[in-house]
Amino acid sequence: MSLETVVPNPPIPAESALGVSAPYDPTDFDASVMTTYGRFPLALERGQGCRVWDTQGREYLDFVAGIATCTLGHAHPALVETVTRQIKTLHHVSNLYYIPVQGELAKWIVDHSCADHVFFCNSGAEANEGAIKLARKYAHTVLDIEKPVILTAKASFHGRTLATITATGQPKYQKNFAPLVPGFNYVPYNDIRALENAITDLDEGNQRVCAIMLEALQGEGGVRPGELDYFLRVRKICDENGILLIMDEVQVGMGRTGKYWGYENLGIEPDIFTSAKGLAGGIPIGAMMCKKFCDVFEPGDHASTFGGNPFACAAALTVGQTLEQENILQNVQQRGEQLRTRLRAIAHRYPNLVEEVRGWGLINGMELNAEIEMTSIDVVKAAMAEGLLLVPAGPKVIRFVPPLIVSAAEIDAAAQAVEKAIASLTT
Repeated sequence: MSLETVVPNPPIPAESALGVSAPYDPTDFDASVMTTYGRFPLALERGQGCRVWDTQGREYLDFVAGIATCTLGHAHPALVETVTRQIKTLHHVSNLYYIPVQGELAKWIVDHSCADHVFFCNSGAEANEGAIKLARKYAHTVLDIEKPVILTAKASFHGRTLATITATGQPKYQKNFAPLVPGFNYVPYNDIRALENAITDLDEGNQRVCAIMLEALQGEGGVRPGELDYFLRVRKICDENGILLIMDEVQVGMGRTGKYWGYENLGIEPDIFTSAKGLAGGIPIGAMMCKKFCDVFEPGDHASTFGGNPFACAAALTVGQTLEQENILQNVQQRGEQLRTRLRAIAHRYPNLVEEVRGWGLINGMELNAEIEMTSIDVVKAAMAEGLLLVPAGPKVIRFVPPLIVSAAEIDAAAQAVEKAIASLTT
């Protein structure tokens, strides 16, 4: 959900058949926009499919996709038609009234998941905030827990609000934002013994674990997939102890793993799960889904002015329907396997540099050897010089999250660019 802070290289020279214009001057931009991001020296102005062009006309193969967000790539005809029609018709009215397309989208999600009910908001952080609030109200009103605790995983990422950075098991995101929100504890990911011990240790007096919040695959934590045996055991523990299982699907949901939802790779169903990023293919939207038994929200408990507006919901419904109509999940599975095969071949050629290639569908990571000086940022910069956009997932992991419509030829082109980038860093 968040791009690592980077120190950019000097601007890349333009090489384009479209002609050469002056490099983008960020002076006014930097004077007016808060410096919360370390930006690469790249100004993008146009996209089509899996490719984008900068202000100097140079073309790039986009394997960032807005950080796992542009599900259908750029300027997909179905999405263009939908948002054009909707902005001319009705784009926002607020949830004071029924919004038919919001109901259609909610039904699509319910029909394609284990959920019974849906709440709409604007982002992944907001969706996770909603899940945290729902779990806490369930703890107070159903489980009679005075001080509910939510367990999350170390190296997780759940958002940038105060509650969600507290839920995030990475101290670097929490630094200088104390006091953090109470009621969270952390356990190592994929470590069932640590989880069991944490539940036992917290079961005292008026304090108890009410929910466990996990990602099916840790994205910002280094593209680390959940282990099947671990999640099967987590689900059993939750059932035996009356604990809610919350799955953060913000990055892995909406087809990214080759299934609609990441939890489907693990043979379990969550009680609550969240989505955002790819849900509307780049139009801002978030959603918190739950099963009927734990939907304890009542009117006034939670709200969002923009959440579920006609514009965002129409876009999200089109993305979902297009995934079905164009058989895109099969493409995700096939292209993901192709990408991992190509990246593992590169790892085989550079055994001292590449530690591992891992992932599901079209969310994959290449981990560099911890002992070498080369970092993920080094590879990302070198790949950019080869016309390929990538994104880090920590200091040693390069993340590959292209649009789900990516072709076999584009996978091959990306792999060739990665190999050239690594070769340029080793000569």
